[in-house]
Amino acid sequence: MSADILSSQVDAAPGLLSSAEQRVLGVRLLLSLLATGCLIVSTVLRYLVPAQHDVADLVAGIAALMVTGPALSAAWHSLRHPDLHGVTDQLIAVAVIAAWAAGDLTTATLLPLVMTVGHVLEERSLLGSHEAIEALGRLTRSRARRLLASGGVEEIDGQHLVSGDRIELRAGDRIAGDGIVESGISNVDNSTITGESVPIEVGPGAGVLNGSINLDGVLTVRITGVGEETTLGRIVALMQTAEHAKPPITRLLELYAQRYLVLILLLAAGTWFVTNNAVAMLAVLVASCPCALVLAAPATSVAAIAVAGRHGILVKSAAFLEQLASVDSVVFDKTGTVTVGQLRFIAARTAPGVADHDLIRLAGSLGRRSSHPVSRALDPLAADDERLSIDDARERSGFGVTGLIDGEPVALGRPELFEELGIATSPTPDHDGPIAGVARGTRFLGWILLADDPRPEAPDALGALRALGLQRLSLVTGDRRRVADRIAGLLGLTEVRAEVLPTEKMDHVLAEIAAGHRPMVVGDGINDALALKAGAVGVAMGVQGTDVALASADLVLMTSDLRRLATCVRLSRACRRTTHVNVAIGLFGTLLVTGLAAAGYLGGRAPLVAALLHNGGTLLVMANAGRLLKFDHRLTG
Repeated sequence: MSADILSSQVDAAPGLLSSAEQRVLGVRLLLSLLATGCLIVSTVLRYLVPAQHDVADLVAGIAALMVTGPALSAAWHSLRHPDLHGVTDQLIAVAVIAAWAAGDLTTATLLPLVMTVGHVLEERSLLGSHEAIEALGRLTRSRARRLLASGGVEEIDGQHLVSGDRIELRAGDRIAGDGIVESGISNVDNSTITGESVPIEVGPGAGVLNGSINLDGVLTVRITGVGEETTLGRIVALMQTAEHAKPPITRLLELYAQRYLVLILLLAAGTWFVTNNAVAMLAVLVASCPCALVLAAPATSVAAIAVAGRHGILVKSAAFLEQLASVDSVVFDKTGTVTVGQLRFIAARTAPGVADHDLIRLAGSLGRRSSHPVSRALDPLAADDERLSIDDARERSGFGVTGLIDGEPVALGRPELFEELGIATSPTPDHDGPIAGVARGTRFLGWILLADDPRPEAPDALGALRALGLQRLSLVTGDRRRVADRIAGLLGLTEVRAEVLPTEKMDHVLAEIAAGHRPMVVGDGINDALALKAGAVGVAMGVQGTDVALASADLVLMTSDLRRLATCVRLSRACRRTTHVNVAIGLFGTLLVTGLAAAGYLGGRAPLVAALLHNGGTLLVMANAGRLLKFDHRLTG
């Protein structure tokens, strides 16, 4: 691909060709078409009207001038802004100059002509991957019905919304920004953002995402983010950045690009000195253009990143996809990763003479007055029409919550809270999850038992990872040993570390690396940030922690489905296989055609034959990379 087009493409907004790039390519195509016409006229005059030989040469010279200018311009640009693609432009420029020097105006015309056609076909092949990302970006742009303070409704472009606006969503509407449902109940399709095909039910207080589709009911939503501030906006921005990140193999090739150019120039000069054949020399210059090799990794990476986005997997760089293919162990966090992350009521242990209903009703009423996770889990236990009125509610940080009912003190919290209040409790239940006691006045009413269970899909997800050869699976958590052992036992995990600090999680990951393993670290992107950074690849779970996850993890699963981990590994391995095949095609194809050209086996029109073979190899690489776009992994279980 020409350096001028590629560099402007990287500098401009990624995705489809910018207007400047379209103009450059349009001019080159127009000149190529005019040159083709002139070349046809020249050929007709030369063979059908031999007397007009001089006129035929003049027309051929005009054709050569039309395409020589852009070729030399691209080479000059590549000298001023060196990159790997510029090697091709420089070799073609040298070949064109040599053709002019040899007086072969037909070759001087055909070489840039064929290469321009090849550039256009390369661009069109890449557009398939670009369009997948561009299509995701278009989801951020939609119309919205904004509710006015006067009670009216106005339809506006979603980009004009601001945080705090209230919009109305009807069945089939695409949500124009991140927001919180204020009223209404409906099902929302998040498949374009999270990759989750099953619609989710939302109601008052639930969060909704930009780009999602409201399927049935009418919703009123208060906007909390628009454009680049939304989850989808950040996804698109990150995918566009990752799209142009250089794969490791590309960076390796760039180290030797100039040496390769010098080597080819020496080989071409040697061919001319040995054979005294300028045609063979030109063929060597053309055949050695490394377009197929240069595009082998980037084309594959762009396709893989687009596919990952379609599956709800956000990749920060193509390098992480390559690293993921070689991981051999997985380190899991517990809460919110292999567990649901939400406590649920298990049982009540009441004191003698206390009814379960009274204990649960008081616990739910007090739970509403606290923001602690245990309290939030207790809140739904009391129905709104049965909830007790709590006065002077005070949260005791780390201990629980206290208040008054008709002037009588009530309390909800840990055993330490009741010790502080001087209230005697019944023996603490033997339970490996969180517990909360409830008291009214000086009487202890009983204990509430809670638990956080493994995700329903976790056993299938771990089985899929083991089937892929990742047998070394460990659970590392800051939670208590008994809780960690229970979860590990349910999931069949034998290596467990519990009651560890964030720095100790990182030390465990570093110990894995020191032992020769390449661990994938899976966490929620908040208290696992150090471990995520330390691992060979860090994967953050779920859309809720996106802001922190983007800063600490290498990959982000936009849905909290653990089965996506196996999808990540399969995609990365498919990407690696495709890259290796493409590199082999590019390397051995270039060496083969260059060898045939140097040996004079490409015939009298060797430069043209070399150019055609060169473009054929490039398109073969692009087609092989495009096969990744068909990658589809259906979740089961």
